Amino acid sequence: MQIHIISVAPDLLDSPFAHSIIKRARGKGLLNIHVHNLRKWAINKHGQVDDYQYGGGAGMVIMCEPLVNAIDELQKEKKFDEIIYMTPDGKTFNQQTANRLSLKENILIICGHYKGIDERIREHYVTMEISIGDYVLSGGELAAAIVVDAIGRLLPGVLNDETSALTDSFQDNLLAPPVYTRPASFKDWQVPDILLQGDPKKVEEWRSEQSIKRTQERRPDLL
Repeated sequence: MQIHIISVAPDLLDSPFAHSIIKRARGKGLLNIHVHNLRKWAINKHGQVDDYQYGGGAGMVIMCEPLVNAIDELQKEKKFDEIIYMTPDGKTFNQQTANRLSLKENILIICGHYKGIDERIREHYVTMEISIGDYVLSGGELAAAIVVDAIGRLLPGVLNDETSALTDSFQDNLLAPPVYTRPASFKDWQVPDILLQGDPKKVEEWRSEQSIKRTQERRPDLL
């Protein structure tokens, strides 16, 4: 998979993609991430990519010209399956969207900044708009990193045990069950006996029951 990201603050993405599972995915050649500084396509020698909004009001807006030039140049090399804009008023990101995006080959992500991007880019280029929640960040970079992480861990070969992703919360509209590890007794806190008996069928039934119970208690809207 190839993911290209356009940003006015590309350094914010150095760390999220240099560690853990995403680092492993990149090292195996399963995920290629290319972060592009929008200022490469600035409209003047001062690196300008934003301007005041028509009609007045606080906050700068990323201009059409640099974004169009960036997208057009990148599209000459490959056709993107999705051009995603990270924005607070997009569709809330969830596991099902991550699953669908993990099946794509080429994705372009535009990170919003300041007051956002010129609406004409959204009308003529963007194919999907994603929000990670009902709050506002300083820019779309951290949100983009979350989306890339959620997608990248689903790619075949990234996780050591690929069944692990299938039992994550939200994969079947249920929260994951409780998990335990050694020791079986700690400060008189006990691991449930059923997990120590070695009966895979009973363990699976217990986990299923616990998933339903936890979802009912914490996220009944998922049921």
